Amino acid sequence: MKTKFIVLLFWGTCISSFGQTKIVAEKYHSKIDVLINKNLFTSYIFSEDEKYPFFFPVNGPSNSSVTSMRNGNYPHHSSLFFGCDKVNGGNYWQEGLERGQIISLRADIIESGNDKVVIETENIWRRPNANSPIKDFRKITITAPSNDLFQIDFDITMEMLMDVTIDKTNHSLFSGRMDADLAVTNGGTMVNANGDKGEKGTFGKRSPWIDFYGKRGDKIEGMAIMQHPSNEWYPSPWFTRDYGFFSPTPMYWPANDKETTLKKGQTIQLKYRVLVHAGDVASAKIAEQFELYKSK
Repeated sequence: MKTKFIVLLFWGTCISSFGQTKIVAEKYHSKIDVLINKNLFTSYIFSEDEKYPFFFPVNGPSNSSVTSMRNGNYPHHSSLFFGCDKVNGGNYWQEGLERGQIISLRADIIESGNDKVVIETENIWRRPNANSPIKDFRKITITAPSNDLFQIDFDITMEMLMDVTIDKTNHSLFSGRMDADLAVTNGGTMVNANGDKGEKGTFGKRSPWIDFYGKRGDKIEGMAIMQHPSNEWYPSPWFTRDYGFFSPTPMYWPANDKETTLKKGQTIQLKYRVLVHAGDVASAKIAEQFELYKSK
């Protein structure tokens, strides 16, 4: 009887172990690959040849990327990214490294190999012949709550190294560019927390989240971006496009309709959650997921 109990305990432990999600980060020069159960989920790219650090691909449950890279019409849309235009005369968003660049000073894997990956990065905003206006610190936590739901949490601290003026711009802060397969223009759906849909329904509207999804063969998958209630400017209005771009963009709607000003030494705390999911907004329970996030 004792031997039988030990055998059952052993097999129970093995089944439990084999059923656990394992998330691993592997660093190669200026890229960190993140694998979920040995399948590539995403890569964090921070090369000095790039405009800014970004994630690509961002693979959904189908193992195809829900995001796209450098569409011919909009080469400054790099998948899932964070940047800003019109910062003290510099451009830390659109193409042209001489106009401004967000450079990674370090990108460290803090945790890897269990049920989550944690990456910490420090970045400087710089351009030729000008002092750097901003430094930012990012903590990025990647988990997989289920086989149909992958999660990226961003905790970003922006530190002003001088007085900063950001002129009114639609190119600001956290952004996602969906793959063309999932765009509204190709039959996809973009919907906010109020149920407003498409560019006409969501553009300029304040909402804690937007979900963007579409069909791939006989399946549906997509990506939601959420703003945490603790954020400055929460909930920011959204700049949206039916071709696949969406971004909570406070700098396009400044209080004086001209500019946003920040003082030297001021810090801005921003948190975002990205959910890469199977199904539509209802089956993926995006509204319920936000309720969990806002209490975090």
